[in-house]
Amino acid sequence: MIPISDNLFISSRKKPIIIYWLIGMNLALFLWEFKLEISGQLGIFVINWGLIPAQIHGAIASFFAGNSAAGIFVLSRSISLLTAMFIHGSFSQILGNLLFLWVFGRNLENILGHGRFLVFYLMCGILTGIIQIIANPNLTVPLIGANGAIASVLGAYIFKFPKVKIDTVMPLLVIFIPMQIPAIFYTIWWFLQQLFYGIGSLNIPGGVNPLNSVNYWAQIAGFIMGIITMKRLQLK
Repeated sequence: MIPISDNLFISSRKKPIIIYWLIGMNLALFLWEFKLEISGQLGIFVINWGLIPAQIHGAIASFFAGNSAAGIFVLSRSISLLTAMFIHGSFSQILGNLLFLWVFGRNLENILGHGRFLVFYLMCGILTGIIQIIANPNLTVPLIGANGAIASVLGAYIFKFPKVKIDTVMPLLVIFIPMQIPAIFYTIWWFLQQLFYGIGSLNIPGGVNPLNSVNYWAQIAGFIMGIITMKRLQLK
């Protein structure tokens, strides 16, 4: 099932400038990853800019043990909470994330405004990364992708527009059947999609994003975070 658009009508619809920017940034970096894969530098790039919980947790522990220099390392590696959101490890991961961002993010940006939507998106992605560090502090494999931020967008959308129908196409062999599916259904479908995000993977030495219950719980936390944030804003 491929979501195309929603049937929500908003009279004062604005251009989703932030959505355009986020999609452009993610696609540009993914093309850059291709270049790095060809040159054999992709592994180093992902290690430098991906989120590695063990690095940050170990440095924090060292800092509180009295090693003041570790604090500088923590600050320098904390940028990975942001940069990891824009790096993807496979075709399926980036296409799935950007498709859901496009379908479910546009009306959120419209009601939140450009600035608040950008803050919402980045904040939720960063907080999901922090949850992953707390939940799996010994993980040495890089975590990459906007999965946490997308889960938050989906949560906020479902909270704000629970009865909206999503225009969808159902691939059936070579035939594409158009239909409308309740937005709440895509909550389950998005999480099921995570199982297929390894399709079309780039060749990253050591691998990324291990499939385990910790990652799923972190993404569920991102979904709940989106609901809570939207509820606190109480936007009409």
